[in-house]
Amino acid sequence: MAKDKVIAGLQTIVTDLAQQADGHQIQSRIFASKGFTKLADKYAEHAEEERGYVDKCIDRLLDFGCEVKLEAKKEAPVYTDPVDWVKYDLEVSKAGLAWLKEITEAARDDYKTFDILKAYYMDEEEDMYWGEAQLELIDCIGKKNWLLQQI
Repeated sequence: MAKDKVIAGLQTIVTDLAQQADGHQIQSRIFASKGFTKLADKYAEHAEEERGYVDKCIDRLLDFGCEVKLEAKKEAPVYTDPVDWVKYDLEVSKAGLAWLKEITEAARDDYKTFDILKAYYMDEEEDMYWGEAQLELIDCIGKKNWLLQQI
């Protein structure tokens, strides 16, 4: 049943995206400590955005009368090198988009949930394109020049 798939997907988003938001906040602080204020600000803002999507998914689960779970989260890597982080985060976006597309399609007949998931999908897609663009820029101007732009 599509509704069961959507409910399971919303719970997965609550669990996984909450961790991703925490990871982005940690990366933000690491980048700030290294003087990369633009990256720090980007990932701090991104963490808040993700927490907003978590809240919307929690609210939607509650609308459905579901029990929202605080599930265990698997350990995720933390990076001190900004370029390594961008590469990792890009791969997370790519993998997540494929899964998210399925859940969004399953919610197509539930307009409220569909709108939440569609907005989240579009945000993740934008993040993926940003990561790709940054890696292309790094290839073009070099890592040191790119890092200077992040100060």
